[in-house]
Amino acid sequence: MPLYITRMRTNHFGMADSGWPGCAKSLKGVILDLCGVLYDSGEGDGVAIPGSIEAVKKLKESDLQLRFCTNETQATREKFVAKLRRLDFDISVSEVFPPAPAAIAVLKERGLRPHLLVHDGLLPEFDSVDKTNPNCVIVGDAAEKFSYQNLNEAFRVLIGLEKPVLFSLGQGRYYKETDGLKLDVGVYMKALEYACDLKAEVIGKPSPTFFRSVLNDMGLKPHEVLMIGDDLLNDVGGAQHCGMKGVQVRTGKYRPIDERHPAVTADGTVDNLAQAVDMILSQRGH
Repeated sequence: MPLYITRMRTNHFGMADSGWPGCAKSLKGVILDLCGVLYDSGEGDGVAIPGSIEAVKKLKESDLQLRFCTNETQATREKFVAKLRRLDFDISVSEVFPPAPAAIAVLKERGLRPHLLVHDGLLPEFDSVDKTNPNCVIVGDAAEKFSYQNLNEAFRVLIGLEKPVLFSLGQGRYYKETDGLKLDVGVYMKALEYACDLKAEVIGKPSPTFFRSVLNDMGLKPHEVLMIGDDLLNDVGGAQHCGMKGVQVRTGKYRPIDERHPAVTADGTVDNLAQAVDMILSQRGH
């Protein structure tokens, strides 16, 4: 906690315009995580986090560019956005950046044919990809599909390759649904890494390449953009590693121990997205 307080004091009194929330004055864009920031997933479409629908609306009405950066891999981008729209969020497909389309681009660029260990809802994303005689494995948040049989099948593909290649769509440890915390893809990625004595290539947060693709779409430099997420390591830490500011919300998978993390210190910590947006717009005179 002392490290966090010191940093915040320095920003507040000594560098009012470069720390949080003073940096909001010079921002040109905001990137939001989705699950745990806008909504909690669960039965049906999940549930919107109080204040988040209005917060997104306020950002859209401001002069800031807005994008959504997610490691969501349980549905195609179109179905995922349709779910968010049913929850009353004003979001379009072109604003959302999930790992699967980025992975497909890498596969085509490198002539790779994947064995897929992903959620059934994501399979249509890979319809255009050659999957015969696979020479790599892609693992996503497969949820109940993470059975021993399916993990072992992925292991056998990798161990049988002369130069095994494992792609992981994100590397989260866990995430929050309405009925509690759930193990995420990173846990299973680590199992395959260990079994095959290899290092996975992560596509999605916190990969710098993934964040840069979003910045390129915005046409902005890292210091002009703020990332807001509930995951200290993958959202905040990943953004900071790219040169952006990172703010953590106390919703979703947030835990109080995050504010005393030995390696990553958020530029700011707020109760929820609504509070973060109000602070941003207040600094900008809205």
